[in-house]
Formats: sequence, structure tokens, C-alpha cells
Amino acid sequence: MEKKQSAEKIRKVAMDFDNAIEKRDFEHALSAFAPDCEIELLGVKLTGLEGARQWMKWLFDKVASIRFEPVTIMVDGDTFFEEFVAIARLDDGREMHSRQAEVLVYEDYKLKSLRLYFDRLDFSDAVARDFISKTIVKQLIKMSLKGLT
Repeated sequence: MEKKQSAEKIRKVAMDFDNAIEKRDFEHALSAFAPDCEIELLGVKLTGLEGARQWMKWLFDKVASIRFEPVTIMVDGDTFFEEFVAIARLDDGREMHSRQAEVLVYEDYKLKSLRLYFDRLDFSDAVARDFISKTIVKQLIKMSLKGLT
């Protein structure tokens, strides 16, 4: 029989995980994952600790620093939900803001599943450097909002 996890402790370990990422403490953040974890983002599914390493390496390679500003946090059973703003500084000094949501499922207070949802256009706009790339991204953003604005 699986033991019940405390909502307060789930909230604490989730915040500890976010803090480890903000501090770029790779090993501490990696220790939050269960060996058989799953990570989903941008239509990609990564599994196990090797998948967690791959995701964190990808994240740390993309941004020089990152900070999370929580908007809404809820815990339901073994699941932690958070809406937040990720504020990332790129290697060239530019800053990017991205409104995101995550669903973290815990088993024995280890991350069993991490699902991350965000608009990839936030990143495209931030990393577009030349005139052509910037123009294409602006056009894609404009097209995606057609009919809403």
C-alpha cells in the first residue's frame, strides 16, 4: 500500500526543486527526480535520470540565469500545479519573460512526472538575432493572434 504524501511537504520539495534550478545547482535539482521519471515539454518525452539530465543540460545551455515568479500554486493529492513567470537572462544579456505552467507528480516525494507548458514563441522571439529571423517570428506571432486582437 502506497503511503499518503503531505501536501505541505510536496509544496516544500517543489519549491526546493525550483530554488535548485534558479541556483543552477545541477546535482541538487537532479536529486529531486525518481529514477523512472518522465519529463514532457514541447512535444518531447524524456525518461529516467538520463532524460532529466538531458532536460536540465538543455535548460542550462539555453539560459545564463533563470528566476521563477509564482502566480498560482495548488497541490491535489500527489500532484503539484503551478502557473509562473520564468524570467531568463540569455548569454548575450537579453532578458526573456515567459508565462508557464507545470504539473509535477510526486511519489515518495520524488518527481515521478514533470509536464511543462509554455509558448515556444516566447523563446523564438528572445533568440531571434538577425533581421530575417526577427521578421519571421514577428509574423508568426501576428498570425497566431489573428482573430483575437
